Amino acid sequence: MARAAKEIVVEAPLRSVYNQWTQFEEFPRFMEGVKEVRQLDDRHLFWRANIGGRDMEWEAEIQEQVPDQKIIWRSTSGEMNAGIVAFRPAGDGKTEVRLEMSYEPKGAAEQAGSALGIVEGKVEGDLKRFKEFIEDRGGHETGAWRGEIANEDAPGGHTQGVGKLDSD
Repeated sequence: MARAAKEIVVEAPLRSVYNQWTQFEEFPRFMEGVKEVRQLDDRHLFWRANIGGRDMEWEAEIQEQVPDQKIIWRSTSGEMNAGIVAFRPAGDGKTEVRLEMSYEPKGAAEQAGSALGIVEGKVEGDLKRFKEFIEDRGGHETGAWRGEIANEDAPGGHTQGVGKLDSD
């Protein structure tokens, strides 16, 4: 299992940054290789992307979503991937966004790319393009979804450490 994690400070209020991230169908505008994201219902997404020259499709399930704090997901079909995006205030109307992904590299080329940090570079680039996307809009989001999705597997319906990620 490989992992990539990066963070960035966006010059926009927490609520606006979180709201924009909930607009999954906008992801192709700032995520390299993502061709389409369709929200099937509150919890399920369909993805189509070109990754490393390969066309791929998969579905993902949002396991937990807490407004202005975090979104946790995992794939339910296709290549295994999972992750969390967390949001926290960074002072003066700014927001820190931390994106952490786990994935299973397939084949020698993907394993080598993982070892060379190619996926971390992609995550960093996606975060930079997200920052530019919302900052170029004056910090205003294109829409919002403020619903909450509880982690049904966790005691009390939520994971421990809301909005907190390990840095290692």
